[in-house]
Amino acid sequence: MSFRTRATVTVFCLFALVSAARAQAPVQTSAPATAPPQDNDFYSLQEPAAAGDAQAQFALADHYYRGVGVPQDYRQALLWFEKSAVQSFAPAQNQLGNMYEHKFGVPRDYKRALAYYRSAAKQDYALAQYNLGRMFENATGVKRDYKQALDWFRKAADQNLGQAEKQVAYFYQSGYGVKQDFAQAHAWYLRGASHGNFDAENQLGFMAEEGWGQPKNYDEALAWFYKAADHGSDDAKENIGYMFQKGLGVTTDYAKAMSWFVEAAAHGNSDAENQIGWMYQFGQGVEEDDARAVTWYRMSADQANRLGSINLDAFKNVLDIRGDGLWDAANTTVTDAAIARAQLWVKIQDLQRQIAGLEGDAQDQDDLANQLEHTGKGKNDAITKVFNAIGSVGAVKYHLAAEKYRAEAARLRDELAQIESQNQSTAIVPTP
Repeated sequence: MSFRTRATVTVFCLFALVSAARAQAPVQTSAPATAPPQDNDFYSLQEPAAAGDAQAQFALADHYYRGVGVPQDYRQALLWFEKSAVQSFAPAQNQLGNMYEHKFGVPRDYKRALAYYRSAAKQDYALAQYNLGRMFENATGVKRDYKQALDWFRKAADQNLGQAEKQVAYFYQSGYGVKQDFAQAHAWYLRGASHGNFDAENQLGFMAEEGWGQPKNYDEALAWFYKAADHGSDDAKENIGYMFQKGLGVTTDYAKAMSWFVEAAAHGNSDAENQIGWMYQFGQGVEEDDARAVTWYRMSADQANRLGSINLDAFKNVLDIRGDGLWDAANTTVTDAAIARAQLWVKIQDLQRQIAGLEGDAQDQDDLANQLEHTGKGKNDAITKVFNAIGSVGAVKYHLAAEKYRAEAARLRDELAQIESQNQSTAIVPTP
């Protein structure tokens, strides 16, 4: 799922900082498409799930997977998702594909992910069709193939799946697998927006701002950005901040720009982090602060933001040339409420990835142990019995490794719960 945003970049040339330049950069969303969450009561699901109801099995698995009404337990989630998937329940097949693709509680296995997605997609399950499109677009476990990706996106879009409609639009916008066509892109973005996709709303704002396939219209751009921001788009929040920072269709207002950038950065938007660094470097609505500029640039760069990295390196060169230890003075630990909030978000995401990864490693160890323990299952000859005995002994180390991984995952879950509680108590509401 790719989009286009822009950010300010410092260019260091002939020992001088020149004016900011706008750039386009694809952004990958962090949350993969999964089956819709289930709100059924956990305890009421147990009996029908045990009786073999595929939908109840899926819903029960989802509770374990998300830790809703019960402690998060990837092993139980996997067990019940598999029971449901065996009965060809497409949402369960899609979810297993998602787990194996992203190493959520299972070993990463792109081949299995593709197989599960295909099984669900063949049943016309739109989310699985969309996920197959992503894998072909991003060359995940397969050779990159924009035409196949577009074909799967279209199948999902034909079922009015908003994110698939947005992705078809993006292919027309970028000329991936089709001739570039801004009119088609605009039409597909409108379809995605009509089905509640805030990324499509954000892109409609960006097309209006840039004048792609239409005259530039800042009022229309801002209207779309506000709508997308209201629906949860952090890219749109960064875009609103940028318009106030640059005075695009509005009076330049650094306070409003900073407010929107801070809110976007609080949810990991690296472009917003880069922009805040710029504002502190050049004193836009705030006092110049080298240390805060460096901190924000580094936070952006740490998320592999190309412009954040460029600005960090360029600013270091400037401070080094000025001498007097300015770089050492700026390259220090500094924090404030906005920085702490953004860092907290990064910490939460990192812990969630670590927990899922540790559970995946544990499952991998259990699988290895299971293979050893069942080397000759069903056979009675003496040699097989010997191998089974040896296998059972050898399996012990894998079970112990699995327990170690799960113990560390449990420790991190406790840490995550404390941090999430802290995050909720320190949330900041932006000033629009």
